[in-house]
Amino acid sequence: MSVTKEEITAFLALEFPQTKCIVEAVDDNSSILSHDIGRDELRPGGTVSGPVLMSIADVALYVAILGKIGIVPLTVTTSLTINFLRKPAAEARIIAKCTLLKVGRTLIVGEVSLYSEGSSDLVAHVVGTYSIPPKHD
Repeated sequence: MSVTKEEITAFLALEFPQTKCIVEAVDDNSSILSHDIGRDELRPGGTVSGPVLMSIADVALYVAILGKIGIVPLTVTTSLTINFLRKPAAEARIIAKCTLLKVGRTLIVGEVSLYSEGSSDLVAHVVGTYSIPPKHD
């Protein structure tokens, strides 16, 4: 069951209005999100904070999964591993590119590459697993 970018954006606006992530694209196996960076997203040293990077990666996984299986709100993160590779630019949006690696009946595994907008150098690489709730007929 494929869901459109507009349907997912409307769902997030209603159910997760606090997110600052913007859905740029979604298909049935991937997503691209962005996150504006301002003073609130920075940590000492003039770099984007780890929690911001983890957040956009987690939301990118969630969006890609919803694009694949439909709007299933209780699909939840079971693991998230992040490797910080280089200092993100403090003045550039973060871009998250997610690809689903394995879609099973109960678990979905995906990876997310994070970039500072305008650069092709990875700032972080993330692998995450989500649990799909059982269907009740």
